[in-house]
This record gives sequence, structure tokens and C-alpha cells, in this order.
Amino acid sequence: MSRFLDSSATYFVAAALLLLVAIATQFEFTIPSRPKGNVDDLAKLKQRDDLNVLFVLIDTLRADHMSLYGYERETTPVIDDLGRHGIVFDKTISQSSWTKASMASIWTGTYPATSGILRFNHVLPDEVTMPAEIFKQAGYRTAGIWRNGWVAPNFGFQQGFDVYHQPKPGNDSLLKRHSPSPRPIAGTDEDLANSVRDFLDNFGQEKFFLYVHLMDLHQYVFDQAAPDFGPAYSDAYDKSINWEDRVVGLLVQALDERKVLQRTVIVIGSDHGEAFLEHGFEGHARNLYHEVVNVPFVIVPPIILEPGIRVTETVANVDLWPTMLDLIGLPALPGTDGRSMLPLILRAGGSSTPVDTAGLERPIFSHMDQHWGNNKTGPMEMVSVLEGPYRFTMHRYNRKKDEFFDWSNDPGEQHDLIDNDPPQLDEMTARIDRYLSEAKPPWGVAPHIVELDEMRLNQLKALGYRVGND
Repeated sequence: MSRFLDSSATYFVAAALLLLVAIATQFEFTIPSRPKGNVDDLAKLKQRDDLNVLFVLIDTLRADHMSLYGYERETTPVIDDLGRHGIVFDKTISQSSWTKASMASIWTGTYPATSGILRFNHVLPDEVTMPAEIFKQAGYRTAGIWRNGWVAPNFGFQQGFDVYHQPKPGNDSLLKRHSPSPRPIAGTDEDLANSVRDFLDNFGQEKFFLYVHLMDLHQYVFDQAAPDFGPAYSDAYDKSINWEDRVVGLLVQALDERKVLQRTVIVIGSDHGEAFLEHGFEGHARNLYHEVVNVPFVIVPPIILEPGIRVTETVANVDLWPTMLDLIGLPALPGTDGRSMLPLILRAGGSSTPVDTAGLERPIFSHMDQHWGNNKTGPMEMVSVLEGPYRFTMHRYNRKKDEFFDWSNDPGEQHDLIDNDPPQLDEMTARIDRYLSEAKPPWGVAPHIVELDEMRLNQLKALGYRVGND
């Protein structure tokens, strides 16, 4: 099934496509032609039987560094254009700041306490129902193209994919790296983009579900066309966002060139953000502050919405697949903590048909075990709950570190109000207690444990993490 990605012909084509990406200095994105429509046309998408889905996951992308979300630097002009005539969720919360836990929540629609994926050696069991399995059962060609070892097949993320492919590293001599990792992973998203184009050349005329996991932002990769924002880590990060934005443009153009864009729904998201000393830390996978859990969620339908739709209510990454499956009319994932946000989309777009949005504004949880990378220590869990403008983070291992923030006055979480004994604290504490005590995986079995050999551990360490007994 995967020979099309490994043939000599593929790499002949890929060599030419590498040049195409390398000359991104001349790249100009124009919104591809699609029919115009409105929110009522959006509601009718589930009646179609010809829709493809492209899921673009941009690893480590925090929403507030995107011009789409009001950032002062023009980091995402391509995604800005797509969002202007699509659907943008103004505030989306990821369920962890560590990739594997967050991706498990995205794919299963469940919170970390429910999925149980909290440690580096945890594996999603075969009993889990994944979106790719639902697509495959509905007759879709399914493919995943990834470069992050935390979503490798040995962790269970390949379930439902006809092909689950990690591209071979190509020539990245024209790209620059400013990676925080001393041993960054080989290759770049050029390699991934070439695999996408090859997939489309082979299967683009079939009905497909394609998952693309971009990694260059995680590695702070950019090219000579990136704006000169400055020399700091945060500047290199913004340059890399601009590079990834143009990679997204190339993917959209690849769909348009093959005349499949008008029957493809694109969803753009991220697993977590990135910190730049806002709370004394750089990077991610350490805590649950705003800068590492505030992520984008954008849907680009096969129609140009005029005007585009902005959903102002706060949503979660666990809502992504319940929303997408509902939008295109496929069966729902079983037992999710997430919910379909399609009613909020329709309401925000001014649907001519009344929609029921009851219960869609609810507490949202994020969760991580700060000892996720060490198999010799006990848990060191922190759980946050966001309700309205208030966010409470419980440090279960040391309650003296609990924190309480009011996002309405302090969106950057710089003023901890826990010592003020806020009146919401008791109820929010009870919510976290219930979240932990009532969590039960809908698939009925606990996560499996995998033993990682030295090669796989080294691949994960190349991402910049301390893993195993380190």
C-alpha cells in the first residue's frame, strides 16, 4: 500500500518538488477558486458524498503568534486568507502541552484522564475507535504523513490508516534552523509536502482522508524568504510560523492544481503552543499556562463563505473531530468528552434555521503529568479547569502551588489570585475532583505500555526532550 511513497519515481518527482518549495521566495498565495456560499450551504455539506478531508496539524503553534488571531507581525498571511472566508474559533484550548497526550485527546475526543495517555511509554490500545477508522469504514482512502516520533505507529496512532508514512529526509540545505534542541530531527516539511503531492497524484481522484503533521515549527526551521523579525528565539519561532504558513499554501495549491479543492474540507489545528519566559520557562511539555495551551482551530470548507465565520465561545481540542465528523455527516466517535461545535458555527454564521447550542459552553480541562518522560518516578500531575473567564490549576503533588487566574482582566496569567480565596474556587476544585474520579475510557481497557529500544528513545530525544531514565 505504501510503495507509492518509496519508489524511485517518487524521489525523482520529489527532487523537482524540493526545488519548488526551495524557491518559496517567489511564492505568492492567491485564494483558489471555489463556489461562494453561506452558512446554510455549510449546513448542507453533510448531504454530500464526495467530500475529502485534509487535516493539517502544525506542531507547537500558539494562536496568539498568528496574525489571524491579532498578532502584530504578519506571520500567517495564507491562513489569514483561508480563515477570512472560512471558520475560525477565536479561543481553543489544548488538553496538554505535550504532543502525545494532546494528540491522544484530539484523535479520541477524550480528556487525558479518560484516555489515560499520560506517560512516554503509554500506548493507545487497539480497542480505541479512531477517526481514520470511521473514514475507512465510510469508503475513504486514508493516509497519515508525520515527522514527530510521539505519533509513531508504536504508540497506536496508526489505527485506521491505509498508509502511515514518515518521509525520508531530503536536501534541506537552503533552510535555516534555530532549534532549541542540540540534536534536531533530520529532514524538513519539504519532505512531507512532497509526499502529500505524491499521494494526491496517486489517489487524489478517490475520496480521501489525509492527515499531515508539520514539524518545522517545533524545530524553528525557516527559509531565506522569512521576514527579518530579529535574532531571538521568539523571533526565529515567528519566522518559522511564516515558513509553515507558506507550506500550508503549497498544500492548498496542490489540491487546487488537481481540481479537488472544491470537494475538500481542510481543518488546521495544533497540539500545543510554546513559551518564551512568560512564566520563567521556555518551550513546552512542562506546565499548562496560557502560552502553551492556546492553539488555533480553523476550518476551510469547499465553499467561500462571505462573510467568514468567527466563533467567539471557548472550545477545546477534544471538540475537533466531533465537530468535523458532524460537519460532513459521518458517524460520531464513541464516548467522547468533546462535543460537536457545529451548532455554534451555524449560530455564529446567522443560520436561517434555529440551532440548539445548549450545553456547548462548559468547563474545559487540560492535564499533564510533569513526570511523563521518566519511568522511574511516580506521578506529578497538574490539572486545570477553565470556566468562563476563570482558570484554576491544581498541582496535585503540592497544593501550595495551586493557581487561579481571571482571563477577563489577565489573559497572560501574570496575576495569581489564589491567595484572595476567590468565590469560584470551591466549585472549580470540585469539578477537577469529579473529572479525575469519574474518568473512564469508553473502550474499556487501560493504555498499554510499550518498551522503547535505544533507537526510538534517541529519536524522541532528538525532539529536545529528556525521556526514559534521563
